[in-house]
This record gives sequence, structure tokens and C-alpha cells, in this order.
Amino acid sequence: MDIKNFKSGALEDRYQYKAFLPEMICHEWVIADPELSELLGRADRALGELNAFAQLIPDIEFFITAYVAKEAAKSSRIEGTQTNIDDVFKEEDDINPEERDDWAEVQNYISAITYAIKELQDLPLSNRLLRQTHEILMSGVRGEHKQPGHFRESQNWIGVSLKNAVFIPPHHDHVPDLMSDLEAFLHADDLYVHPLVRIAIGHYQFETVHPFLDGNGRLGRLMISLYLASEGLLVKPALYLSDYFERNKTAYVDHLMAVRQGNHMREWLIFFLHGVAETARASADVFRSILKIKERIERDVLPRFSSRRQDNAQALMRHLYARPVVDVNQAAKIIGATTNTANALVADMVVHGVLTEITGQRRNRLFVFNEYIELFRS
Repeated sequence: MDIKNFKSGALEDRYQYKAFLPEMICHEWVIADPELSELLGRADRALGELNAFAQLIPDIEFFITAYVAKEAAKSSRIEGTQTNIDDVFKEEDDINPEERDDWAEVQNYISAITYAIKELQDLPLSNRLLRQTHEILMSGVRGEHKQPGHFRESQNWIGVSLKNAVFIPPHHDHVPDLMSDLEAFLHADDLYVHPLVRIAIGHYQFETVHPFLDGNGRLGRLMISLYLASEGLLVKPALYLSDYFERNKTAYVDHLMAVRQGNHMREWLIFFLHGVAETARASADVFRSILKIKERIERDVLPRFSSRRQDNAQALMRHLYARPVVDVNQAAKIIGATTNTANALVADMVVHGVLTEITGQRRNRLFVFNEYIELFRS
């Protein structure tokens, strides 16, 4: 089907309301559009460059941990949480009690991403994996009673009430068939659809089906990264679009609604592909900045430590690239030394400008690798 002939679906009469029933998507998609083709090529090249760059960075898993934390914070922020990147790396006891619910949701998101990426080594991106990931995402937080890990068996909606909903997804009777169609579309070898187009359409369809009672936005955005990793477009999971969606939240929501209400799939694809290209370039720039910081510390800071303390200093630095907020007790565990030894090491890191104390307290102090975490704050 030529994309210009796309029809999104139709309203279906239910008892006292109308639900939107989307068309199935597992079929050929033809894009005979110069602007879309050019943008697709640009996004593909940017993704390829990021992929190549990521493979050259030693110990990249440490740095990707910070990317995952940023994705968790940004994706959750779209849903209304207020946890910032600094708080993501703190322990629960260091979070203000009134902010702990938001913090827990972000921690669940990190656990869900970590689990899903690991499972992709043995499982394809499937409805089974999405359900398992959803269960982790919703465990023990707001929404934990809304059937974690199960497709919904009742009607949901977007808005204040069913009567005054902004959007009403398809009736739950349709969810199994629609999700089976989505899964088939993502993996159909007999369809000649570019992977970036597939996941753009797939993300739209997932958010339109809204297969779970809660957590659909976060899981649908996570699905993008899982698909790119599962298809080998990224050897390392280094691209997350929630930052782009969060910065363009109104456009993001409007484009999805415009597809449903006006069949504007072309405009959604342009928005999505522009986001892939922009985010891939930005991610590569962050990696370049990380390497500069790493090289400067290895050249100017670590040589200042005696040979006896080198192993401890390097072990702490490796940890800080993954979790750039630390206290002295954590540092002691990281280097396997006494609290006094860790306290002296942390104090030296402060003197050398690597760490900054952020609590202003004499006890229970927290230290942040500020130059590094600043790369993920924007």
C-alpha cells in the first residue's frame, strides 16, 4: 500500500461511547516520496555513524548506564514524574519522602530496560517480552494493581474520564489480534519495509492500541530501543528517543493524534525520522565529550595518585562513569577498603575537581561527578 493511501481506522460504536479501531499494519508499505526518502537516508546514516562510533569506545557499557538513566527520567517525565538525572543515581534514603514515588517509577524503568536488553540475547522482540517487561515496569509502583504483565481486559482511555476522553483506544476484545499483527509486522521477512519505518509505524500502532491499562507510553518508547537492538541496527543500545519526544511533547502527542484522526502517517514518519537523526548525532557528540573527559582525567588526574592508590582511583572512576553520584560508604565498597581510605580518596577527587559535594552537610554527604553528569542533564 502506498503510504499516501493510508487509512488509520474508524470509530466503533460501544455502549455509550465510541472507541477507535485501527487498521492492521502487517502489509507492504510503499514510500514514493522524495522528502521522506531523503530523511530516511539521513536518519539511517546518522544511526550507522553512531553504531560505528559506539563500537570503538572501550568499556561502553559503563557509559550506556547513564544513557539508560536519562531515558528513564525523560520517558517518565512525559508521563508527569519529576525525577531529575541527579536523583536517579541516588539511593532511596537520599530522596525526599514526597518524591520517592516518582523515583521508584524511574528505577523500575531502568530495571525494565536492563532486563529487556538482556533477554534480547535469547528472545526475539515479542509480545511475550513486552508483557514481561511491563510487569517489571509496573511492579510496586502507582499502577501496580492494573494487571502488570497482562494485556488489558477492560476499556481504557486517555483523558479525565471515559465520557470526556481525548482518545479512546480499541475495545479490549480487539487487543490480542492487533498486538499479534503488530508483532508479525515487526518481524515479517517478506515485507520490504525499512526497519526505521517499521518501528515508527509500530510505535504509533502500539500507542494507539494501548494494550495495557497503564504504562503504555513508557513501554511504547522503550520498544523503539529494543527493536533497534534486536534488529542489529545498534550493536549497543545507545539511542533513546524520549529526550526528543519530551522536548517536543506537544508535537509528539499531536502527530500521533493526527494519524488517528486525519491519516497523517507521512507527517508522523517525518517527525520520527527527524528525531532519530537528531538524537543519533547528539548521542555521538556526547560520546566524544565523554572520551575527552576520560582522556583528561587519565592524563591530568590519575597520575597524581601514588602507585599504591592507582587501583583504587581507577576502580572508583570506572564506577562513576556508570553511577556518577556516590557517598563514602559506597566508595569503600567499590574499592574494597576501609571508610577512612575511601574518605581520603573521595577528598582527593574533590581537590582534583572530579567530584563535587552536593549536600552541604558534614555527615551523609553525597558527591557528584559533575562534569560527566552535566552531559546527561540537558
